[in-house]
Amino acid sequence: MANSSSGDGMTERLVRVLETFTPTRTVQTAAEIGRRADLPSSTAHRIVADLVGAGLLERDDDNGIRIGMRLWELATRSSAALRLRQAAMPFMDAVQTRVREHTQLAILEQDEALFLERLSGPRSGANITRVAGRLPLHASSSGLLLLAYADRGTQDRVLARPLARLTAATPADPAAIRRLLAEIRARGQAVAPGFIEDVSTGVAVPVRDGTRRVIAALSVVLPREASPEPALAELHRAARGIEAALARYH
Repeated sequence: MANSSSGDGMTERLVRVLETFTPTRTVQTAAEIGRRADLPSSTAHRIVADLVGAGLLERDDDNGIRIGMRLWELATRSSAALRLRQAAMPFMDAVQTRVREHTQLAILEQDEALFLERLSGPRSGANITRVAGRLPLHASSSGLLLLAYADRGTQDRVLARPLARLTAATPADPAAIRRLLAEIRARGQAVAPGFIEDVSTGVAVPVRDGTRRVIAALSVVLPREASPEPALAELHRAARGIEAALARYH
């Protein structure tokens, strides 16, 4: 693939264009895409036109650009994440029905917690998580659980970076976080009171594959004043169900 005058390849430019879309920024103009992707206007318009022609992006009646259905179709074919979500959904639904709070499924992806699914009820409390959204590993129950079971290289890399405090309770000291990760591994669960939002407590448990490797975090977001124990019991029960369902896929 040809490189631009700045030295970046076509694949890199395509990725930058697609990465301008977020869970909250779903429609953009070609000019906005170019600015956010740091591309010349002519290059951005050409790439957008090519992606629209291929069905990976779509143009609406107001000339806005959005992610195309073909991109979703290609992304979900033979996706391990899709199989995990399909296996998890009945058990997540059971948790949400019993606990009546946000129930979430996340995986470790590029040193962040990527959320594959979230179920919520009309009375569920505060929660900033979105499907296909990400949270930092050090600041959420799902992220901390995934980091606790990640390899040492991933842990070192994440903890070597500046760690932002989202609230006064967010852990940001690497040594303190390492102690917290050891505690999570010992207990097989994570509890994060006020780490993301002052009014909420996140609780998470691991989901393992057939080799006992942790592949996901199953979590619930509770009101800060709620006891975490009932939700954790439901999550552990659901995680065992998901693991059994995944085993039947093979």
